Amino acid sequence: MQTTSHILMIRPVNFTFNAETAVNNAFQVAGVETDAQRKALTEFDQFAQLLRDNGVDVTVVDDTPQPYTPDSIFPNNWVSFHHDATVCLYPMYAANRRLERKPEVLDTIARKFRIDAILDFSSYEQQGIFLEGTGSMVLDRDRHIAYACLSPRTDKAVLLDFCQKMGYQPEIFSGRDGAGRDIYHTNVMMCVGDRFVVVCLDSLPIPAERQHLEATIRASGKTLIPITLDQMNHFAGNMLQVEDQKGEKLLVMSSQAYESLTPAQITQLQGFNRILHSSLTTIETNGGGSARCMLAEIHLAPL
Repeated sequence: MQTTSHILMIRPVNFTFNAETAVNNAFQVAGVETDAQRKALTEFDQFAQLLRDNGVDVTVVDDTPQPYTPDSIFPNNWVSFHHDATVCLYPMYAANRRLERKPEVLDTIARKFRIDAILDFSSYEQQGIFLEGTGSMVLDRDRHIAYACLSPRTDKAVLLDFCQKMGYQPEIFSGRDGAGRDIYHTNVMMCVGDRFVVVCLDSLPIPAERQHLEATIRASGKTLIPITLDQMNHFAGNMLQVEDQKGEKLLVMSSQAYESLTPAQITQLQGFNRILHSSLTTIETNGGGSARCMLAEIHLAPL
């Protein structure tokens, strides 16, 4: 299934602007506030509570002060959980993000869910090539398609290794923002739901790749919902469809993303699922990631 009602979130303890990731994340802007951790913690807690209030099972793991991991609030980049009881670990671009692979996180998951195998791709870090989980890839779990926008954080060789081992078809393309810079993660420009795909086709500079991506989406049987470059810059691509414990579909995003959508887009999306949104301004500004980045879907079977 494309969606799950089980989500992992990491509660931050040292959240701040991360200079190591800012070199190729154009969405990051060093915040002027001196209390980014306090503000981010408030945004995190309100977001997690919103999900729980709407019937989503949220497993929260408190981060630890040491080792220093300022981006731990974005766990979907280093780990993913799959229906076949496999856990995948990924190679990370920034050295201080590699420290997020903390054993206590997986220990917490293993106490609640079945894990049969761990596929560890992190050794690619020694070659200087990376694949940052479901940031680098947007997975159509129903159709077994891995959409991936190549960037310094998304290497083709690692992607193909993942696809071969996990049984996915790669859909590879290049993406640029309005200033011509690489889009650092695929999940800021597209979201795959059970019956729709939100995507910024305008971010693909190569016409043949844009046409192929559009054709792949339509061939998957899902409705294509385009967003603009400006909406992408407001994190409208960084959505995640989840479900509550009764199976109702929910589309989760930040308030900034929601407010960038047109009334027609909101109506169209509400035809597929209810929309939940929460203010994540501090996290978005300093971290360069939004709602989807904060959520690692757990597709493992509960114990």
